[in-house]
Amino acid sequence: MVHSTLNFMAYILINTFSIFSSLLPALNEKNLPWIDVIHPIVVHFVIAMALGAVVFDFVGIIFKKPNLYEVSFLNLTVATIAIFIAIVFGQIEAGLSNPYGVSRDILNYHSTIGWSLAGVLSVITGWRYVSRQSNPQVLSKGFVFVDLILAALVCTQVYLGDMLVWIYGLHTVPVVQAVREGLL
Repeated sequence: MVHSTLNFMAYILINTFSIFSSLLPALNEKNLPWIDVIHPIVVHFVIAMALGAVVFDFVGIIFKKPNLYEVSFLNLTVATIAIFIAIVFGQIEAGLSNPYGVSRDILNYHSTIGWSLAGVLSVITGWRYVSRQSNPQVLSKGFVFVDLILAALVCTQVYLGDMLVWIYGLHTVPVVQAVREGLL
């Protein structure tokens, strides 16, 4: 009885998967269901907003322009929203990338730091929101230190992402062909 029930459930799952898999678009020569990678496009926006926030904080401190703290906060807010969009596309594209060799480890580090960076950005933005309610003209020394940590995390992510594309060639046509042919 148990065996026949399991066979029936397996039959249902296999048929359901085949029905839904026929609805999915075919993968192109870059192993993607869309024309090109989307994650880097969204991520460049996050990088610009996050590093821009740090720059505006330091320029505001150096030139005693506290209005730049508001610009920095807005950049952090946009970066916090955009990083979750970047993570969604990053996870989808990472799942389709067929990493090989050391690129697997680098992709895992990149994914882990990306999720961590989303949490860090969320906490920093929340902290900034609360602190600016009491005095928007002052930036705490602790926040300046956290700005440096944020910049270091973003630069680390940029380095790892560059390695995945420029050294290991994930989602490039020659590498995808080599993986499909079993050469990598």
